[in-house]
Amino acid sequence: MSTIFTKIINGEIPSYKVAENENFYAFLDINPNARGHTLVVPKKEVNRLFDLDEDLYNGLMSFSREIAKSMEKVIKCDRIGMAVIGLEVPHVHVHLIPLNEMEDIQFTKKVKMEPHEFDAIAKSIAYKM
Repeated sequence: MSTIFTKIINGEIPSYKVAENENFYAFLDINPNARGHTLVVPKKEVNRLFDLDEDLYNGLMSFSREIAKSMEKVIKCDRIGMAVIGLEVPHVHVHLIPLNEMEDIQFTKKVKMEPHEFDAIAKSIAYKM
């Protein structure tokens, strides 16, 4: 059975796409810790980060870096943090989270945004790539 991320990648579930290439897909988290919170996933369904083959792992980190660099250009924050937890969806994913304080990466406080805000942020990050 496909994960929710595979359904997003395949267009079965809508997303606020930030970027995509042949191996990876990046989109805004719809329950974000901060404005611009982005998920980066490999298109290949793999449950655990360290089960990725070396090329896919390195590609995921490189693609995540590109996204983070674009985020830094358009989102006001002290830095972009990265978290890989992997318990909530059995499909490898990297959280890229704009940070201003430690609490921003703890997944305890969430930001409410309207659809037009998600759309504008996704487009602004994509534009800077």
